[in-house]
Amino acid sequence: MKLRDHPTAALADLLRDGMTIAVGGFGLCGIPQGLIEVVRDSAVCGLTIVSNNMGVDGKGLGLLLEKRQVSKVIASYVGENKLFASQYLDGVLDVEFCPQGTLAERMRAGGAGIAGFYTRTGVGTPVAEGKPTEVFDGHEYVLERGIVADLALVRAEWADVEGNLRYRLTARNFNPLAATCGRVCVAEVEEVVDGHLDPDDVMTPGIYVDRIVAVPAAGFIEQRTIRSQTAEVV
Repeated sequence: MKLRDHPTAALADLLRDGMTIAVGGFGLCGIPQGLIEVVRDSAVCGLTIVSNNMGVDGKGLGLLLEKRQVSKVIASYVGENKLFASQYLDGVLDVEFCPQGTLAERMRAGGAGIAGFYTRTGVGTPVAEGKPTEVFDGHEYVLERGIVADLALVRAEWADVEGNLRYRLTARNFNPLAATCGRVCVAEVEEVVDGHLDPDDVMTPGIYVDRIVAVPAAGFIEQRTIRSQTAEVV
């Protein structure tokens, strides 16, 4: 039985110091906020976090930074979190920057059992420093390693009891990739449906998902942008 009745129960016996956790989401969109809060409350430390970014101050993965639980981050964007920047500049946090498409492919590769792949992205930049390179068809490529995490935390809109997942619109983002690259995957969902999802609606097959838990959406808005109703539309 994959269904759990509370986020704490969903992560029971899974958390430990020094583990690598892959987390879905993009900014605050599609993040497993309830599961992140359980990680914070557990006080595990020395974590390596693999995620597109680290949320914002006081929300999302920023909660783990506040408690000094993270020792290394593999991410592609960190510009919305002042605490992240200060910990990095102070030498508290080890950061491995990774181009966004490369990060996505590293997670996908890890989930597919692919140890590494060559890409032209990052060649000739600090991203490629210390990494093997090879020439194919007259162009230089850099070797990137697939990512396999100890634990994956993802957020979906719908699940069935078998763990099949469907995401909502752009909240899909990095979640399917994170789900596959974790040795264990825990999914936080808005709703567990009766019966089973239609096979054509399944975006992450339940074979990748070990536990699911229903958690209401946090309702965060990262950047509220509005236009005056009187503004002239050109």
